[in-house]
Amino acid sequence: MNDFWLYFNIGLHHVLDINAYDHVLFLLVLTVPYAFKDWKNILLLVTLFTIGHTTSLILSVYGVLTVNSAAVEFLIPITILATALYNIFISAKKSANNSALNFVALTTLVFGIVHGLGFSNYFKIIIAKHDAKLLPLLEFALGIEAAQLIVVIISLLAGFALQRFAGLQKRDWVLVTSAFVAGVVVPMIIENKFW
Repeated sequence: MNDFWLYFNIGLHHVLDINAYDHVLFLLVLTVPYAFKDWKNILLLVTLFTIGHTTSLILSVYGVLTVNSAAVEFLIPITILATALYNIFISAKKSANNSALNFVALTTLVFGIVHGLGFSNYFKIIIAKHDAKLLPLLEFALGIEAAQLIVVIISLLAGFALQRFAGLQKRDWVLVTSAFVAGVVVPMIIENKFW
């Protein structure tokens, strides 16, 4: 049981670490177009992200996939920027529909794979002492899922409060938040060692 909490906490802190805020930025732009009434869609997207993240970790840990960490570290802010730009140019201008959700779901799964690859080398070091690696991976994934739900709930509460009590329109909330996140990640892309 101690190992469960160890890997669960590693997953929790992987998302909530103030120095690794890229995960939070992605979750913020992923969920900002939604409200509490859209909880099923949000749960689907967050879970797909976790599935992608966990799949890439499994492939990496078992040696199926090798990672060029410089390329992955470059792709992570690109995925965040792409999501922010999607919100600015698409989501803020129309209400969500099934085809838009299908597109966002597919890209979220792919982006989860990219984000998981960014953590894979470090995670391989953490679980190197274990012969059985699948259980620690799943425990880690549960920690990620819990942390993501915390971020999503805070994001939804902020959006609700600003729209309900400050009179901010949903469209403006989506645009301002997405533009802010884009403004944070563009320097990350420009200053990346990949160039």
